[in-house]
Parts: sequence; structure tokens; C-alpha cells
Amino acid sequence: MATFSLVHGAWGGGWLWDLLRAELEVRGHVVHTPDLPCDDVSAGVEDYSAAVPAAQVVVGYSLGGLTIPFVEADTHVFLAALVASTGGTDVFVPGFGDARVRDELGRSYYPDPADAARELQIPPEHAHLAVKLRRQAPYDAPPAPVDRPAYVVCAQDAVIRPGWQRQLARDVLGVDPYELDAGHSPMLERPGELAALLDSLA
Repeated sequence: MATFSLVHGAWGGGWLWDLLRAELEVRGHVVHTPDLPCDDVSAGVEDYSAAVPAAQVVVGYSLGGLTIPFVEADTHVFLAALVASTGGTDVFVPGFGDARVRDELGRSYYPDPADAARELQIPPEHAHLAVKLRRQAPYDAPPAPVDRPAYVVCAQDAVIRPGWQRQLARDVLGVDPYELDAGHSPMLERPGELAALLDSLA
């Protein structure tokens, strides 16, 4: 048995992990799925990381990759994730974000949940979950080392380029990446397969 903290990405919430949490709990693990203060324009990395319980395995998904280095863990797993200070013009797939707008506070959001489901590759059977997405305030974090990183590439990702993910894993984190044949929402598309992989890393 291991403890897991699953850290959602932009616009999300702990609900994003419900299917994966069930798969991990069946395997005997204890799973935390906190809500990050993503709609709070005053929140910084200290606030984000304080919301995440320490765990043996901390998983950071997408933008959640910026937060997890600041959370105590034995293993930090980056899931189709960004890593601080590794930006560039070729990170995102062309066209991603075209359906988003910003409010008067600078927070990005999707006016139409159907556009959010399409852009984030939420499977059709779970597309209704897109109505739960929140507004995302601008957020960044400084680089921080992790002792035992792992990186999971989503090979069909239409948000963060899979080639960039592979290069980041090898050149920045110094690890050979694991791969899932999934889009940008693997916890909804392939929860059982993802749970088996995470279980092997615990």
C-alpha cells in the first residue's frame, strides 16, 4: 500500500481524478485529490503546494507539474506535465487554446464546455464533466529539483506535444519516459492502465 496525492492541471479540480482514484483504491492505496486555488489571482506556488498533502507518490498533471516539486514525496510523477523554466514556443500543439478567453482579472476559461472537452481531449462519455472546469489565474513557479522523478508521456496528446514531453523527460529530468497511448486526459480515457503504471512506481 502507498499514499498518493494527485494534482490536477489548469481549470480542473479533484473531481478529475475520480475514476483513477477508484482504480488505485481497489489496489489498496490511499489517495488524496485536492482542489488547487487555481481561480485565485493572488495564489502562488506556496498556496498551491500547501493544498497538496505529502505522499509517497505525488502525481502532477499538465500545469500541476509546476507544483509537485514543492510537495514532499518519495517519487514525483509528471503526467503529460509542464516543468518550471522549460518553456518555449513549441510546447503546445498548434491550435490549442483557440477556444479560450480571459476575464477582467486575467483568468483564462472556456465559455463553451464543449470546446473545453474537445481541446482537453475529454472522452465523449465524460464530456459532461467539462461544466465543472473553473477559471485559471496566471500561475508560474520557480524551478526546483526532485530526487526521484518519473515522466509519463501521452502519445496522442493534442495539448502538449508528445515530442516535447519525451525531450523534457530525458534532457531536463534525466529519465526515460513511460508512455500511454492516450490523449491529454488519460485519467478519464485510460484510468485502469494509468493506475497499473502508477502502482508499479509506488
